[in-house]
Amino acid sequence: MTKKNRQRIGVFIIAVVMLVGTIGSFMIMILADHNASQDQQQIAKLEADYQKEMEAYQAKLSEQADELSDKYFDQFSRHQDEVSKFDAKSVKELKTRDLALGSGERVDEDTEYSAYYIGWTPDGKVFEQSIDNGRLRAPIQSGSLIEGWTKGVIGMKLGGVRELTIPADMAYGESGTDTIEPNTPLKFIVMVIERPDEIEQPGMPEELLKYYQQQSY
Repeated sequence: MTKKNRQRIGVFIIAVVMLVGTIGSFMIMILADHNASQDQQQIAKLEADYQKEMEAYQAKLSEQADELSDKYFDQFSRHQDEVSKFDAKSVKELKTRDLALGSGERVDEDTEYSAYYIGWTPDGKVFEQSIDNGRLRAPIQSGSLIEGWTKGVIGMKLGGVRELTIPADMAYGESGTDTIEPNTPLKFIVMVIERPDEIEQPGMPEELLKYYQQQSY
């Protein structure tokens, strides 16, 4: 075999190797794109299914809130007229005044309950309430509430309505909030009711959660 023939064969082999490598790389890219497309389709399906579950969950919450509003609105809303200005300097301790006596379980420190409320400041300004456009919003749950509220409802019976006069140090104290000035005493009208059945919130699929976590890195 001449030197020239050997060179031709060597060049041919190199060309073949390069061609095979190029085709292999191209096929890997196609396969990777295909897999990525399938992954995105799977994520999109998981997102759509999870959104439907959350929409159904929200619909159940709204339905429950409406049922409770139908039941308690008239009884609670009649106490809106109790809201009025009061002398902040005169509020030295927690005071309670029963406006309507309930007939249910007596509330103690361990009682789990739900509640509707109207809260206002000494100038008579309502800073937050459960009444919205002639309906009651979903009631809040007992738990992480200010000290004056937690202690103020003890002794009530479910279904009852009570006015709470709360000194600043049992409300939001020196820190205040976005809507309440520091060292401000507060008043509340509170109606305690039996905690409604819990509606379980759907959990996010593990694969979808993992995908979101990876995207956040």
